[in-house]
Amino acid sequence: MSMQACPIVGIPTCAVSVDGKPTYRVVGKYADSVVDGAGCLPLLIPAIGEVGCFIELMSRLDGLFLTGGASNVRPDFYDGGESRAGTLHDPDRDATTLPLIRAAVEAGVPVFAVCRGIQELNVALGGTLHQNVHELPGKSEHRMNRSVPADERYEARHPITINPGGMLEKMAAAEMADGREIMVNSLHAQAIDRLGEGLFVEAVSDDGVIEAVSVSGAKSFALGVQWHPEHPTSLKWPLSKAMFGGFGEACRARMTARQNGEGASSIRAA
Repeated sequence: MSMQACPIVGIPTCAVSVDGKPTYRVVGKYADSVVDGAGCLPLLIPAIGEVGCFIELMSRLDGLFLTGGASNVRPDFYDGGESRAGTLHDPDRDATTLPLIRAAVEAGVPVFAVCRGIQELNVALGGTLHQNVHELPGKSEHRMNRSVPADERYEARHPITINPGGMLEKMAAAEMADGREIMVNSLHAQAIDRLGEGLFVEAVSDDGVIEAVSVSGAKSFALGVQWHPEHPTSLKWPLSKAMFGGFGEACRARMTARQNGEGASSIRAA
């Protein structure tokens, strides 16, 4: 990838402790997928919480990529009741990503959200989450299978059905030649409960869990998926390539408009 005239995609980090030292961190596969899948330059955003000047930041970014993570969105952000003992939270990340998402959607900055990211997108727009979806009646086991080697955890695991009329329908056309189902991986305990304002359900799993959403009427690309398309194993899948490709195209359109001094409102999803 040429780094000349390259769109800049912000990736919010997780706030963790390494050897007792506060650290901002992103797993390498996420930054790599922005480069290899979207053809963009990743820029890590520290989990600075309420200190951030988010509107100003949006004026300098061409895209926002929200990653998975070991922690869960704090339930007090969606009136979800107490978390179980031992649940990992990252309040600095929450305080960074939730206003960033709202600022990005408002400004027309392309947004692509995976796993924890789709949950953040839903909460940022007023939705709620199931904290332990596998315990709900009729739901399957969606959590990571820790009994297999790390890379095998990202192999296809269950089908999803893509709804008509959304972004994924066109992106997945080649894979849906024999129907509306495709296979995805699954490494999550939480999932969308009540849908956030303005979100459209793009896909559901075979047990009815919301697996993908888009922002209806968004000024640019705005998509969230519950699975992991960014891992080297799944990045080879046609739908993963199409999603990252579409995100990259939207980021390049944003960059061009920004360089030409055009307002974010002039950018529309393809």
